[in-house]
Amino acid sequence: MSEKAVFLDRDDTIIKDSGYINDPEDVNLLPGAARGLLQLRSMGYKLVLVSNQSGVARGIVTEKALGDIHERLEELLAKEGAYLDGIYYCPYHPEGSVAKYRRESELRKPNPGMLLRAAEQFDIELGASWAIGDSQRDIEAGLRAGCRTILIEQSEDKRQLQIPEAKPHFRAVNIAEAVNIIKKHSRNMQKERSGEEKASHQSPAEQSENPGVSESVESSSAPLPSGEDDDAGTSGLLKAILQELRRSRRAEMFGDFSIMRFMAGIVQVVVLFCLLIALWLVMSPRPRGDAILITLLFAAVLQVMALTFFMVEGPRR
Repeated sequence: MSEKAVFLDRDDTIIKDSGYINDPEDVNLLPGAARGLLQLRSMGYKLVLVSNQSGVARGIVTEKALGDIHERLEELLAKEGAYLDGIYYCPYHPEGSVAKYRRESELRKPNPGMLLRAAEQFDIELGASWAIGDSQRDIEAGLRAGCRTILIEQSEDKRQLQIPEAKPHFRAVNIAEAVNIIKKHSRNMQKERSGEEKASHQSPAEQSENPGVSESVESSSAPLPSGEDDDAGTSGLLKAILQELRRSRRAEMFGDFSIMRFMAGIVQVVVLFCLLIALWLVMSPRPRGDAILITLLFAAVLQVMALTFFMVEGPRR
């Protein structure tokens, strides 16, 4: 039985891209990366890294140093219980300064060579697999291999530098949202299969009484009246603003979990509880001044702790 896999780009998908990394100490996992890989593995996916590394051809990093960098990546993932089934990289580039690596290669994305090689080695069914990355090259390689694709959206500056070529199946703000997309897609596929199995056991009369989903979709996609044309410039601007707002909200939703903020929230709840106790003591028939004072002092100390947790965490970016 064939396997299914998720093919992952490296820089700005799993680790932070700080330029051409040539030192293992510069390897830093992106927030939520290890947890995302663990969730994908629990869904039965093999995890394969596929990365263009033209820094080798440009003489910026050696293959030995690149091996040390990937070893460091695996160490960081292992600390959180995650691991990769395979790491593939392409060191070639047609404009490289190192003669040995100065050439075109079927491995270099947008070519699907690395994905095809991994599929052959691990017996991967590409049609049941996914490709996730932050560039059009990643998406085109995934499409050419026959995978579903998710584009990790970058900042506005980076997106303006990319020429829109291949259209991804889905878009996400980070690996956490990409994993949620795959989960949702898997659930929908399971529902469709169960619906098809149920329909196969129905009689023709029962099937005629339950029209397909496609009919309801077609009936709801009627064109708007021709008299409702909007100004193209204004509608385009509003659409861009709406997309950016949605992206910002998604980024907050799938941001990294903060222990400090969680603890501050718990302490804040305890502070509120102490204030309620103090109020109850004040309103009791025989108020005790010492108990009220102790309760208020305790609440004040806890409030300072909560503020300290927020200050240590710092503002979210």
